[in-house]
Amino acid sequence: MTIGAFVVGVILITIHLLTNQILPSDRIKRDRWLSFSGGIAAAYIFVYVLPAFHEEQASLQDTDDLAMESELYFVGLIGMLLFFGIQNIVNRSLNRSEKESDTAQAKAIENRVFWVQIIFFSIYNMLISFVVIQSQVQGIQVAFYSSAIGLHFFAVAHDMWRENSEMYNKYGRYVLAAGIVIGWLVGSFITFNTLVLAVIFSFISGAMILNVIKYEMPEEREAHFKWFLTGAVGYAVIVLMLKFFFDW
Repeated sequence: MTIGAFVVGVILITIHLLTNQILPSDRIKRDRWLSFSGGIAAAYIFVYVLPAFHEEQASLQDTDDLAMESELYFVGLIGMLLFFGIQNIVNRSLNRSEKESDTAQAKAIENRVFWVQIIFFSIYNMLISFVVIQSQVQGIQVAFYSSAIGLHFFAVAHDMWRENSEMYNKYGRYVLAAGIVIGWLVGSFITFNTLVLAVIFSFISGAMILNVIKYEMPEEREAHFKWFLTGAVGYAVIVLMLKFFFDW
């Protein structure tokens, strides 16, 4: 594990543990912050994740590990569909709990839904952490990964806290942080071949695209376009400059 990967891991764990202490308590400031974060996430998807998809597919195509030109895109689609399916189940269960006249039963449904979300997002965190560690990040890459993925985790954690703040503060943030630690440890001591790493990257990228759209695209009534635009354009310019000067 590089020092850079260690730093990124610590930052991501801290974000889950302290999200709601770090985010501004004032609603307007918080909405601006989340709009800015959403802009960065959108730029991250379009100027890094999608091009990386293409590079992974092309490199494996050159080594004859894949037979067609779209296998990794299909894996990404599976990741998106899986997380969309889970979220659909969660939303239907929450709607049922709202119609439940028995308060205790409604609370039990909400808690079950919470644990389903937490378990899946801890796996999500584990895979992201694993990919970052396997990337052997160092130098300027630390700031790159910490800002993009860190702000993404901010948005996801904040949304889950809004849905069930009591359970999130008591259990959720620790389970999510544990997922990062597990991915961190697995990535440090176990090395997979290029094909397996490409499949994991593609799967988690598909899930990330969905989660960015769901958690980080601000709703119209809460959006601050100026902040969203600043985050998107600013981050995209920085990434393109890094690619140009450091040949990423």
